[in-house]
Amino acid sequence: MGSDLIERYLEHVRVERRLAARTVELYAIHLRTLAEKAAAANMPLEQVQTAHIRRWMAQLHGAGRESRGIALVLSCWRGFYRWMGNERLVDANPVQDVHAPKADRPLPKALAVDDAVRLAEHHDAEADPWTEARDHAIVELLYGCGLRVSELVGLDVRASTVARGWVDLAAGEAQVLGKGGKRRNVPVGAKASEALTAWLAVRDDCAALEAARLRDPQGAAALFIGRNGARFSAQAVWKALRVRSLKAGLPAPVHPHMLRHSFASHLLQSSSDLRAVQELLGHANITTTQVYTRLDFQHLAKAYDAAHPRAKVRSETRPKAKATREPK
Repeated sequence: MGSDLIERYLEHVRVERRLAARTVELYAIHLRTLAEKAAAANMPLEQVQTAHIRRWMAQLHGAGRESRGIALVLSCWRGFYRWMGNERLVDANPVQDVHAPKADRPLPKALAVDDAVRLAEHHDAEADPWTEARDHAIVELLYGCGLRVSELVGLDVRASTVARGWVDLAAGEAQVLGKGGKRRNVPVGAKASEALTAWLAVRDDCAALEAARLRDPQGAAALFIGRNGARFSAQAVWKALRVRSLKAGLPAPVHPHMLRHSFASHLLQSSSDLRAVQELLGHANITTTQVYTRLDFQHLAKAYDAAHPRAKVRSETRPKAKATREPK
């Protein structure tokens, strides 16, 4: 009876819901798993209760199934019992209030300190001086100030009532407009100030800038502009940074938010001041900032493995155990 119900449901999703063939195949696999577990419990599919679903979900989790995979299985089972309810075969959906275990929040990708410095100090001899000055200043602001790319491209050359943000070189700070319309002041370091000074010295040497002022005076006030004289877009920053990081010899392309993560991680490694990092990043909740403490622990663990004599003994005597941990 159970296999007949499953075949009827698969026909339903194939014909009436018109799901893709691969999706139907996956549904068949997940429903076979459900039927096997119900049979092992000597129970018809129609009599499965929420407690059984929770137990079987725990078994999947204990067997090493990832949270995302369990969520897909539960989604399939939930749809199956919803259909059975519409067919008057069950009174309630036993999967309705069952959810997969919460997945671990992925660690943000941050550069090693040496790689971040190499990118910041890179000089592209093949680029024209105007583009090189602009892109160098962009890297220094992203890594030196921890700006979001939206905050970076929103900066104007000077303060005004309509400016979303600007840099005050004399004061050594930038005012940016972050998420939720919240403004914050961010210190601008010496290297970023030098790069910005060099960029501002050549910024107006753009033939299209005057025409851009006539078309869009507000856009032409942007700190960072393209060759067309218009405000540099976030997409353009992504592209320029990707090219620059590869030319700098980094092992993988870099995106703007990776430099923000690097700023936070490296600052936390040096200062251990979580509250200060929160303020500099503009996080409303400190729990958002706490993810960088996990990166900091990874940094400490690597230092321990590289330097502590007992760590060296462990790595030399138990290489197989270490190898089995790494794929997880």
